[in-house]
Amino acid sequence: MYDICCVGHITSDKIVNTKSTLHMPGGTALYFSCAVNKLDVNYVLVTALGAAEMEYVDYLRGKGIEVKVQPSAHTVIFENIYGENQDERTQNVLQIADTFTMEQLEDVEAKIFHLGPLLAGDFSTDLIKTLAAKGTIALDVQGYLRKVVNQKVYLTDWADKKNALQYIDVLKADVAELAALSGYDTVADGVKFLAGLGVKEAVITNGSRGSTIYSDDVFYEIPAYHPEMVVDATGCGDTYMAGYLYKRIKDFDLQQSGEFAAAMAGLKTMSPGPFVGTEAEVMKFLKDRSNN
Repeated sequence: MYDICCVGHITSDKIVNTKSTLHMPGGTALYFSCAVNKLDVNYVLVTALGAAEMEYVDYLRGKGIEVKVQPSAHTVIFENIYGENQDERTQNVLQIADTFTMEQLEDVEAKIFHLGPLLAGDFSTDLIKTLAAKGTIALDVQGYLRKVVNQKVYLTDWADKKNALQYIDVLKADVAELAALSGYDTVADGVKFLAGLGVKEAVITNGSRGSTIYSDDVFYEIPAYHPEMVVDATGCGDTYMAGYLYKRIKDFDLQQSGEFAAAMAGLKTMSPGPFVGTEAEVMKFLKDRSNN
């Protein structure tokens, strides 16, 4: 029995700017795995990717992360194109990986299954329903809100949300994703809509403005903990969820879990790539920033 099982594809990210083209692994599966690996938790990643990118699995196993991998005809490839202004990004999907099936998860028992879809076709509602009978379901909803037209990515609604959300215990979204998913402009109205469809804990992130957790008609306002310098914000949401689910499985309350998660995400931005800190460093960062 694992404490947490993350299910999701590792991406091969192609990053193009005015000076260079880089290729690197990414996705919830990678960033969440690296972050939760630093914590005292029994963890496994279930993933699928093409043969050409199996080195990404070797990279994770080299960090001591347990990985169950299925071959896929392709690996998901995201192309992120940046102009002179780094805030302006065009995102394309060049390849799509195979859909996950229950056969890949039949022998996996976990207290929490954290689903990290990159695209709407990664997990069927039936798979979510079946997994919900095995354990708590946490979902980063991002992938369900991506519509790909001629390789370009657009924000859209989740067509089957009313059937699927009844099985989701913890849902993570940023404020833009919440608006697309709920149809409401405010976080308060959006999370109440999710609760009405069965979501037990809604975790809504808003970058440097902090985050909001909503459960049982109570709002928990979580501050952002800012480092002295932001080096790389990629994977912050995945790092946040690693910290949050870790604290929740250790029976900490929502406020404490959110604050630890926010501190972990803030600490992650101080260095490039996935999270490399320790729990002790997160607690020190949280204490130092709380006193400022």
